[in-house]
Amino acid sequence: MSLSRREIMGASAVAVAASMAAPPLRAAAPQTGQQAPGFYRYRVGSIEITVVNDGVSRMPIGEGFVENASKDQINAALEAAFLEKDFYAGPYNPIVINTGTKVALVDTGTGEAAFKASKGLNGRLLPISLAAAGFDANAIDAVIISHYHLDHIDGLLKADGSLAFPNAEILVPAAEHNFWMDDGEMSRATKPRVVFGFKNVRRVMSAEVLKRIRTYEWNKEVIPGVTAIATPGHTPGHTSHVIASGGKAVYAQADVTHAPFLFARHPDWHFMLDVDPVAAEATRRKVYDMLVADKMLVQGFHYPFPAVGHVEKSGTGYREVLVNWSATV
Repeated sequence: MSLSRREIMGASAVAVAASMAAPPLRAAAPQTGQQAPGFYRYRVGSIEITVVNDGVSRMPIGEGFVENASKDQINAALEAAFLEKDFYAGPYNPIVINTGTKVALVDTGTGEAAFKASKGLNGRLLPISLAAAGFDANAIDAVIISHYHLDHIDGLLKADGSLAFPNAEILVPAAEHNFWMDDGEMSRATKPRVVFGFKNVRRVMSAEVLKRIRTYEWNKEVIPGVTAIATPGHTPGHTSHVIASGGKAVYAQADVTHAPFLFARHPDWHFMLDVDPVAAEATRRKVYDMLVADKMLVQGFHYPFPAVGHVEKSGTGYREVLVNWSATV
């Protein structure tokens, strides 16, 4: 037997009236108002990958958030995904790769200082999630950077400016490092977000960080089992990584798309943080067509946690299908 909406609402009203008449109940425990630390593990062949959530950013959507779409169009996309209008909530999901002989962190999140400034909304990797996932920051052998935006490099430093991963080699794309460390490129920057990016890179790339940096090239292994793939546009040296072992692989796409409910559904949209939005769109379409054709697993830095799944065609764009949660690795 099925109930009509009127019958359900009527039953709810009776329940509310009954609760008002009854004496109040005391809660067994105070509400915590906190989520558990976010981490999720899976295997690619013999390699163990741990997704370590760094939290989320939350910002109002203004004009120019997407350069070639209106605020009304963005809100329509948010509503279609059952999300709040007028605000962008973007998750951050670095990963730890454990090959059995090396432990490497891919991108760092927003950093310990951001954890304090945001009151725990983001910057959660170092103070909460990494240790909860069983990793000691001192035991990280390598930090692999995809590109130089703040949510990928600021976590290299602790709030006091010291190294967050003091024993790690810092592996960065040569094309990306060369662009952001070039004084001529910095002098020619006009977009406010790019100007800010240059200033932030110069802040993070302290002498202690620069001492530990080793650049890597596209289409070559960064560490055993991890190959760098050129995906420029979002930034000039933006890099994705294919993690492969035992005939299995996952495509760690960094920021080929940001939130998929906006930029996978609408691959033609140009996000305000894209340095070269036309190149970013071309890269996005190329990569996502490949992911669909090959049915390849994809790890998205700004995907909803645990940020790993597959991609399928959807209308003129794409749709992510996240993995089912598994209690075993």
